[in-house]
Amino acid sequence: MLSVLILLPICAAAIIALLPKKIPANGIRLGALYFSGIVLLWNLFILLKFDIKNPGMQFQEYLPWNETLGLSYQLGVDGLSILMVVLNSLLTWIAIYSSSKQIERPRLFYSMILLVNGGVAGAFLAENLLLFFLFYELELIPFYLLISIWGGEKRAYAGIKFLIYTAVSGALILATFLGMVWLTGSTSFACDAVSTQTLSTGMQILLLAGIVLGFGIKIPLVPFHTWLPDAYVEASAPIAILLGGVLAKLGTYGLLRFGMGMFPETWSIIAPTLAIWGAVSTIYGAVVAIAQKDIKRMVAYSSIGHMGYVLLASAASTSLALVGAVAQMFSHGLILAILFHLVGVVEAKVGTRELDKLNGLMSPIRGLPLISALLVLSGMASAGIPGLTGFIAEFIVFQGSFSVFPISTLLCVVASGLTAVYFVILLNRTCFGKLDNNLAYYPKVLWSEKIPALILAAFIIFLGIQPTWLVRWSEPTTTAMVAAILPAEKTVISQVVNSQ
Repeated sequence: MLSVLILLPICAAAIIALLPKKIPANGIRLGALYFSGIVLLWNLFILLKFDIKNPGMQFQEYLPWNETLGLSYQLGVDGLSILMVVLNSLLTWIAIYSSSKQIERPRLFYSMILLVNGGVAGAFLAENLLLFFLFYELELIPFYLLISIWGGEKRAYAGIKFLIYTAVSGALILATFLGMVWLTGSTSFACDAVSTQTLSTGMQILLLAGIVLGFGIKIPLVPFHTWLPDAYVEASAPIAILLGGVLAKLGTYGLLRFGMGMFPETWSIIAPTLAIWGAVSTIYGAVVAIAQKDIKRMVAYSSIGHMGYVLLASAASTSLALVGAVAQMFSHGLILAILFHLVGVVEAKVGTRELDKLNGLMSPIRGLPLISALLVLSGMASAGIPGLTGFIAEFIVFQGSFSVFPISTLLCVVASGLTAVYFVILLNRTCFGKLDNNLAYYPKVLWSEKIPALILAAFIIFLGIQPTWLVRWSEPTTTAMVAAILPAEKTVISQVVNSQ
């Protein structure tokens, strides 16, 4: 059942790559949209069949692959990964739908997007360390090509930078996985066959540091974030949606699955450091976003800040905080996707992303009132305004983390307030303001360009009004993960925090 989510997009990528050249670009786009739609519908079918009360892995698949290496084709989905898999399929469909109908080299473009979809799904579903690494690396070259070929003026630089950082991330993770298996004496790379508790505390901390650094680059956390603004800004809007909405979630997911999940004892030891790190990332992302003049770069830096909330919740390791972490990952994917899509529409119609050159887009004279209204809604969701999904995710994170790390949580609350500041700046200068002498309409925004934003906006509003539909999927799994962290270690955290 789960293999369909991996094999179908990969096979579809191969089919699209081999299509005859005489097929027009829009025909290839419709084919990619058809395949991604089937994957999305299959994902929803799995979601309906998912047992919310079961905290363990479901729909498991197992096939021996290379027993000498301890590699097996082992898949499963639980409350930590089910929403991420759905998010991956949804945003892939959105990215393909919002792509230009006349894009150059369409066979390569859409095959790379589908290949990314299959690789990311495989990483979220893998229950074998080496299998996870293979899928984790599968998206590296496709994303590099998507940035380098269809990106902006500095696409070559941004693509190479992304490639180098992601390669380093993969090398750290692979080295840590190999160390975990070899040092524990395990004969298999299956996640349930590797127990790090037999290792000394020092060795566990060393291996855990490799996990944190490897996935910290992918999230990314300060100071490993420098690849993100260049990659997000130079990538086209559909690819930026996948980079921010999907790829970054592999980092936070890996941190929870392989960091906290496989090092429950030593996770508590480094938790205070992680909480401070998360707070620093949120403050940094918000402050730097305020200083930006390019609205796409502003949104990119906002992503750094919002990922810091997930790190704070992971460090707190309470049941409520982890539910909030998963909710924040999903909500952030939706909000970042709609922001990048709307920024792409504004740039396509107005011809610029510079705050100093944009004004009055909300006015009917400009011809973008609905796009501006959706941009206001998106900014409100990112700033955590009640009634939208961004608020409920952040509120749960803060409430679940405050009892463990009050200072770091308060700093993140301050960063949340700064989020409102830079989005007020963005909205005030783009959607409002005095009209200049150029009162001509901008090119009309087609309904096909509005539909992706309307779909994402509907999710943002619905999940903000009915948050139970968002948090119920992960609660049993995250509760079980918290139970694995020893109460004694919880006491150590409290003592360390109280002494600060």
